[in-house]
Amino acid sequence: MTISLSRSMQGYGSDFIRDMFIAARNPDLISFAGGAPAPDVYPLEAFRAASDRAFEEWGRTMMAYDGAEGVLALRELIASQRMASMGVNCTAEDIRVISGSQQGIDFLARTYLDEGDTIIVESPTYLGALNSFNIFRPNYVSVAMDEGGMCMDALEKALIANPQAKLIYTVPEFQNPTGITLAGDRRQRMVDLAEEHDVLIIEDSPYYEVRFEGEKYPPIKAFDTYGRVIYLGSFSKTLCPGVRIGWACADYEILDRFRILKEASDFQASTVTQYQVATYLRDNDLDAHMGNICKVYKGRRDAALSAIQEFFPASVKNTRPDGGFFIWLTVPGLNATTMLPRAMNEIGVAYVPGESFFAGAEHSCNIRLSYSQMNEAKIREGILRLANLIKN
Repeated sequence: MTISLSRSMQGYGSDFIRDMFIAARNPDLISFAGGAPAPDVYPLEAFRAASDRAFEEWGRTMMAYDGAEGVLALRELIASQRMASMGVNCTAEDIRVISGSQQGIDFLARTYLDEGDTIIVESPTYLGALNSFNIFRPNYVSVAMDEGGMCMDALEKALIANPQAKLIYTVPEFQNPTGITLAGDRRQRMVDLAEEHDVLIIEDSPYYEVRFEGEKYPPIKAFDTYGRVIYLGSFSKTLCPGVRIGWACADYEILDRFRILKEASDFQASTVTQYQVATYLRDNDLDAHMGNICKVYKGRRDAALSAIQEFFPASVKNTRPDGGFFIWLTVPGLNATTMLPRAMNEIGVAYVPGESFFAGAEHSCNIRLSYSQMNEAKIREGILRLANLIKN
């Protein structure tokens, strides 16, 4: 075929997300690669029952078009249940239903970015967001993190040095890939800096409710009196990823752009699925479900941390997340990208090299480990194998 790709698609894309899904489906691998919920904690029977009730109650309405904004019943529940429980005061008019929070990142990139525009991101940051942004060939400014998340002094310096910046992208809760949570006292400061320097904040928070322990902070959106924060939430990590239902909470001017882009891309999220999710939320206690599954994830995190401490030398550093799915390893002298084929082929262990999560210079001595999908025995065995390979 002689038809050339568009300029935006040339050199665009990454194979890592595809490879993570392939690794997760391989029964012969112990996979620390995919950052997805464990199938054994999906609320199968409760969701099946909610689906039956939804069809009984809504009938053919569920099978028709509804509109790009999202089903009103679901938006009302997101506002009154999920956002209210986080400390964000909003109504259904402040919510738009999207096909997963990833679509929200894509919509915001398409709304605000032209080629060469500046985005401020954490260092490291979420690979999926980089994939959405990269099509616009942006100028990335990476801001350092510590155990309290993005450093506000460094963010302020970045904003001063880059007055043309449009967006700050952050994953404040149990960040993908590090598992770090943005400290409570930095959230108001981030909002104030955004107002002072006239930028928007994309608060990508699919893991907010996957907390095992530690202090619960309000979202950055809860501090937003300026209309500068776009909160992106998702049911993928709390209910199940197959529903592909997320939401955006923002001011109307921004949400109306979402409507236009939704109509231009897939017209709307599935009406059937929206009514199924709405009925589940109405008739079940999602908070109680999260309490149960977080006990499972906490056990798996503890198994991973214990194995890391036992099998790796003291020179290897790791984060200790209070929730979410990820631990970030720093192994001095390691090239994690080069080692990955050996890990998969020789010891049957998959992970994601840290290099994938940096917007700028390569950092090859980091490994992202996801502990969410395997039982504790497999986690221990996989980390033992990985430690022995690194030692050898």
